[in-house]
Amino acid sequence: MQLKRHSSKDSIDYSIYPLMKLHLTQAAGSHLITGYGDGWVEVNHHRHEHSLIVLPAHINPGWAVESFDHLQADHFQELLTLKPELILLGTGNKHRFLHPSISRDLITAGISVECMTTEAACRTYNILMAESRQVAAALIV
Repeated sequence: MQLKRHSSKDSIDYSIYPLMKLHLTQAAGSHLITGYGDGWVEVNHHRHEHSLIVLPAHINPGWAVESFDHLQADHFQELLTLKPELILLGTGNKHRFLHPSISRDLITAGISVECMTTEAACRTYNILMAESRQVAAALIV
């Protein structure tokens, strides 16, 4: 493959390309997910290698969930007391859905639950947190 080099006499009209302005999300006293990978999640540049719960003003690095298959309604009791408007459940490397019996208490309390891969939950959490939403990320690592 050969790259075409532009000479100084060539001009590129950038006005025909749509532009997107990106902003660096700042944590400013909130918990921000700063990285993730296979078997780990980083919150405010601190690496976690076990499942955890992250909210803008609260973190539980010891969420006792080993895998999606072991999830029970009791695992969400802490989130019921914290009352987020939305829980993003990071299900690991594979997108899976909760059985309704596990999320029943959350739904009854008016808390929405969205299931997605852990990587997608990390990205979505940062976006919603930056919008000042009361979001929780329950991440299976």
